[in-house]
Amino acid sequence: MSTFTSLLTTHYAEFIHHYGDRITPDIHRAISAMRRCRTEQAGCSQWYCPHCHHDDRLPLGCGHRSCPQCQQRTASEWLARQEAKLLPAEYFMLTFTVPAPLRGLARYQPGAFYAVMFQVAASVLKDFAHRQHHGLSGFTMVLHTHNRRRDIHPHLHVVMPSGFYHPQRRQWHKGKKGFLYHHKALAKVWRARLLDTLAHHPTLRLPPAPLPTEWVVDCRNVGRGLPALQYLSRYLYRGVLPDKDIIKFNDHQVTFRYTDSQTQRPATRTLPVVQFLWLILQHVLPKGLQRVRDYGLLHGSTKTLRLTIQLMLLNLPTWQLPEQTKPQKAKRGCPCCQHAMCCVGSTRPR
Repeated sequence: MSTFTSLLTTHYAEFIHHYGDRITPDIHRAISAMRRCRTEQAGCSQWYCPHCHHDDRLPLGCGHRSCPQCQQRTASEWLARQEAKLLPAEYFMLTFTVPAPLRGLARYQPGAFYAVMFQVAASVLKDFAHRQHHGLSGFTMVLHTHNRRRDIHPHLHVVMPSGFYHPQRRQWHKGKKGFLYHHKALAKVWRARLLDTLAHHPTLRLPPAPLPTEWVVDCRNVGRGLPALQYLSRYLYRGVLPDKDIIKFNDHQVTFRYTDSQTQRPATRTLPVVQFLWLILQHVLPKGLQRVRDYGLLHGSTKTLRLTIQLMLLNLPTWQLPEQTKPQKAKRGCPCCQHAMCCVGSTRPR
């Protein structure tokens, strides 16, 4: 059992007493899944060794995307899929952030607010791409809901190639070297469109507090794109705070470490246990919300065109499209003979 899950189980009654009126159905489902994860309540998987005929039972994980014990395999599979989509061009990582007065919308109406963030940021990038080159481009968006201190701080990371495909000419253009879009122009349009969308939204309301006139959209070169994807994969499917960063805890307090964004040096934060649990659980996403979205040439519907572009730039005939690899069955080493065991089924409690 992970450290966070152990703390949640031990202090569950106290946590419900303090935060019960603020817990949404999505957080309730996440808590229930994490407390059940890898216990007898979750069931077990059945393993068989064809070499020595040894059989074994292992407790099942809950599979919830907020669980710190699950999703490690999901992260590696996502990274492999994204790596296969890489195009031969310079890549940029853009970060769309919102000012502090709007972060309350993410806390109390996360589903609607995050959907608006995706919608507006995608429209901004599509329009900038159309005005600049009138070709086909693409990008991948990833939603992060927290800063390094794990406070509510919603922002969108976007990984985007500078190149584009001209469909009429059937040509790939590498784009301008070292430049994608001007960050101040992006920030200005991002601010105007997001505020206009929120002003006309049926359920979201702009806060009465004055909003900053200048917003921030970061745009930086990340080479061929793989380092940015690797960075995102480390944070995508591991939960909000990995166990290795929880450095000290007792019945009253929890201390975790993080990297200070200003000094880039290690720092620590200490909170009462129930406050720490709420700090992490408030980042549970609404059910059905996709936190990773692909657009344009990186969308699944354009796979054939994307592969054609990749092979064309490698000077290979387009009929040599790689075959899809079938997912491999789960395997583990046999504790008796060290040969590979195969998962032959699972049992779940009634």
